[in-house]
Amino acid sequence: MQGNFQNEYHHLRANLLRIGAWLRQEVNTVLEPFGITQQQFNALRILRGQMNVVRSTSFSTNDLRDLLLDKSADTSRLVDRLVDKGYVLKTPCTMDSRRVNLKLSETGLQLLSEIDLKMSEMDAILGNVTEKEAQELNGFLDRLLVMSEE
Repeated sequence: MQGNFQNEYHHLRANLLRIGAWLRQEVNTVLEPFGITQQQFNALRILRGQMNVVRSTSFSTNDLRDLLLDKSADTSRLVDRLVDKGYVLKTPCTMDSRRVNLKLSETGLQLLSEIDLKMSEMDAILGNVTEKEAQELNGFLDRLLVMSEE
């Protein structure tokens, strides 16, 4: 155990925090030329995923909030910014006037395609980890995520 850690769990927490900060910075560097934040990128990706889901009801701001990585985000304001940029379409729900339908626009879809090309380059920064090691690490992290959602 390197460093001044109380135990291996303390070491793990410190590593996860450092790696999280490093990855956030790397993603910000990729997104900056596109003029969007990580929260906006996350919302756009969720909306793209919803394009293939057959829904009997609308996909609303509340639905989006439930799927965002950052649960503290002001989802209404986030959506309004994406609408203003032309990446998201927001229409009233015909079945429930309290809800809106959110849909990724063609411009938003094109933006995500461009970002996807850059994001695939990010895989290279993890190049010193084999695919098998990545799979094992994902298994460990998935277990931690399940605990965090309980």
